[in-house]
Amino acid sequence: MSQAPTGAAPTADLAALARGGRINFFGFVLRLAARLPFLFIAGRMYGPEALGRFAYAVLIVEFAAQLATLGLKRGLAQQLSETTKAHACVAWDALLVAAAGSAVGMTLLFAFPQAMFPNSQIHGLEWLLPISVLALAWSDVMLAALAYRNDVGATVRARAVVEPWTISLAALAFAFISKRDGLIIAYALSMVGAVVASAIPFLRSYGFARGWKPNPAEAWRMARRYLPVAAADTVEWGSRRVDIAILGLFASPAIVGIYYVAQNVASLPSKLKTSFDPILGPVISRNLRAGNRAAVARQVQQVGFWVIAAQAAVALALGIPGEGVMGLVGPAFVSGTGALAFLLAAEVVAATATTSEAALIYIARKRNMLLSLLMLALQAVLTVALILIMRRLGWPPIWQATAPAVALTLALAFAAVTKARLASSLLGAPVSAWRWPLVWAAVAAAFVGQVAVLLPEWLELLLGIPAILAAFGAVIWVKGFGPEDRELFRMRKSDIQELQESELPAPGTTGNAAR
Repeated sequence: MSQAPTGAAPTADLAALARGGRINFFGFVLRLAARLPFLFIAGRMYGPEALGRFAYAVLIVEFAAQLATLGLKRGLAQQLSETTKAHACVAWDALLVAAAGSAVGMTLLFAFPQAMFPNSQIHGLEWLLPISVLALAWSDVMLAALAYRNDVGATVRARAVVEPWTISLAALAFAFISKRDGLIIAYALSMVGAVVASAIPFLRSYGFARGWKPNPAEAWRMARRYLPVAAADTVEWGSRRVDIAILGLFASPAIVGIYYVAQNVASLPSKLKTSFDPILGPVISRNLRAGNRAAVARQVQQVGFWVIAAQAAVALALGIPGEGVMGLVGPAFVSGTGALAFLLAAEVVAATATTSEAALIYIARKRNMLLSLLMLALQAVLTVALILIMRRLGWPPIWQATAPAVALTLALAFAAVTKARLASSLLGAPVSAWRWPLVWAAVAAAFVGQVAVLLPEWLELLLGIPAILAAFGAVIWVKGFGPEDRELFRMRKSDIQELQESELPAPGTTGNAAR
């Protein structure tokens, strides 16, 4: 069990992590502000059935895009730090790999479009949806390249502003034009907007590589090297999607639509973890090249505590007034409150696994991949088993929809324990981010929440959610945060200037020059 840090001066790496987290946390707030309107528009104007159909189609497209990146979303930082080639050439090699992977995925979806719409007819422009695979894959790779140069603002603009606001506004517009396929078209437009928003800063930073020529052999070597990372990424992504895939086999599209809304609300805290991904990867890779594994363990532990604290606060704020939150999307969605509660708990449990994995993908890619596969298999088995048990007991279909959420929570608990133990063993230092003040903060938030639910629903949401967050934050600030934790909330000109002027390790160096 980790203790609150005491007195240590913040390091340059900690300043980088804190700055990246601050910027991307702002992006999380922006994304939250845009995602909720989309869920409101989709739920109120399209209904659960259309939303369920949309959810399944997007599931397949994003799965193809996930495979198409071949692990480069996280592996590109290591590739850039170790190469002797011009970074622009490496970045364009990565785009070539993503394009090849996307071409395979798009071809399969064009040839078998029923994979996206297994229980409904294809109409209008929906057959063009596979084009989104290339847009999503290229956007991910370009943003990863920019993150290596500490440009996390590009991720905020593309993922937290352009993408969610495009899908929200397009869904609203198409609700008056064609409710039949409006959500699908809105999604495709949001992906195009995201790739354009990613390409503009990418071209400014890396440009068109001089002397670069497509090299299929080099691209294949890069793809093969990061296949274990790709598998781990796909499994982590799949753990948040296999529940919908399985539920769709047992439940109606309307039930899938309700669960999809609960999943989207619950996944909002998970974006807090990704707030640190773009900057944590380069920091870890630099310290590993310098042989400083103890520093890596401290960074994983530090970020892990930040993530757990933030995710727990948001989970309590959304879960205690859960009926009111789901009711915002529409009265039909209130029945998904039970699934929402378990999904929010799952995101808190997942924090330890995901932050441990940030180091494991560099030092134990294959073992991390194996643990991820075991977790996904456990989740799938538990999901099917729980649904069948509930069905045998005669539980209503909407109650059965909680089974995937319960299975996800249990599977992520398995991953959290095993991955943290493996990371601690390999790094030679603990990575667990657990601190007892988290319990006291949760108790304070729960007490405030129980008072909030006694208010009228609009006051429960308007005042209750901020009050729950404030209660949790006050206790964790006083009892749980040390000097290094508070670095996350400091915006100092000296830190920003230092980060802007710092250079990443030159190829062939040990990484010490980066400090």
